[in-house]
Amino acid sequence: MILPATVTALEAAKSAWDVAVIGAGPAGSVAAQQLSRRGLRTLLIDRAQFPRRKVCGGCLNQNALAALSAAGLGELPARLGAVPLRSVQLGSNGRSANLRWPGGVSLSREALDAELIREAIRAGTAFLPGTRATMGSLAGEYRTVELEANTLRARVVLVADGLNGQVAGEAASGSLIGAGTMLDELPPWCEPGTVAMATAPGGYVGAVIVEDGSLDVAAAFDAVFVRSQGGLGNAAMDVLRSAGLPEFEPIRNAEWKGTPALTRTSRRIAGPRWFAIGDAAGYVQPFTGEGIGWAISSALAVAPLTAEPWHDGLVEKWSRAHRRVVGRRQVACRAIAWALRRPALCSAAVRVLQFAPRLASPIVGALHRTEFGPEGHG
Repeated sequence: MILPATVTALEAAKSAWDVAVIGAGPAGSVAAQQLSRRGLRTLLIDRAQFPRRKVCGGCLNQNALAALSAAGLGELPARLGAVPLRSVQLGSNGRSANLRWPGGVSLSREALDAELIREAIRAGTAFLPGTRATMGSLAGEYRTVELEANTLRARVVLVADGLNGQVAGEAASGSLIGAGTMLDELPPWCEPGTVAMATAPGGYVGAVIVEDGSLDVAAAFDAVFVRSQGGLGNAAMDVLRSAGLPEFEPIRNAEWKGTPALTRTSRRIAGPRWFAIGDAAGYVQPFTGEGIGWAISSALAVAPLTAEPWHDGLVEKWSRAHRRVVGRRQVACRAIAWALRRPALCSAAVRVLQFAPRLASPIVGALHRTEFGPEGHG
């Protein structure tokens, strides 16, 4: 069922808000929920209608689960029927290694995002879907937000509009593009609780069974490789074949969605009366669900700063907090992304991990590491 708006654009424009949040993904929704719980008049805006499909691996690692708990939403994955994860099956060049996964769950973004919005509304957030919004200019003690036919004012604006949003930085050189699809039919090489990951020279493909029994397939490809294969479905099939997995024709014929280049470093993540959070503040291509953890962590970290009376020192304060809470956690994914772009190295690593899977423990631990203080952030 489509989530209805709780406020119209015209009504929103008639009010002065404490906070306007542009983008209702995990970062924007959790930030809105946290700010509403602090008593701030908060407006959450998104151009999409919810529930909606989203290109994503469909995994929440331990960091994401801990962040949800810190937000008071620890029961949410179980309530939605999330599937506990126990392993990752990593394949390359006809070989495979089974890595123990120390926690996490699989859950579709369609279910997760809609429920996070509901939680924000329950906390008192006003919700305006189906509306494009851009951050406007300063107006005294407010910053404007431009809607399609109206202008509103907010004391602080949180920009959470993703990889292709208004403050997102340029793509890193050689960055892969993202792609994803959902399938009702399951391949023989994927079972509940296991993430199947195939790597090849053109990119990598991951697949996991989510809460409704469907298959979430997410991939990262070299754009030139996709063009040479004649499309996203053909590219996915080639990667699976190169990794040694049996052919699964529904993947080729599925309805695929693509994303902009994944790895980005935003030039600015804050300015006078605005903060960027989530993917809009910079992104590294993830491995198995790290991105949602970064998004929720950034939402928790920005909430206490947003609640402070505005002063210019908050700009640098957020830059430091974001580096501490998110930036250092992206180091492991940068290393994995580097390795995945080198087929010989990746194939050699899988050969070693076949017989010594414990050697992956330091990297796996770094991906899952979390540390939340009493304010709900690291």
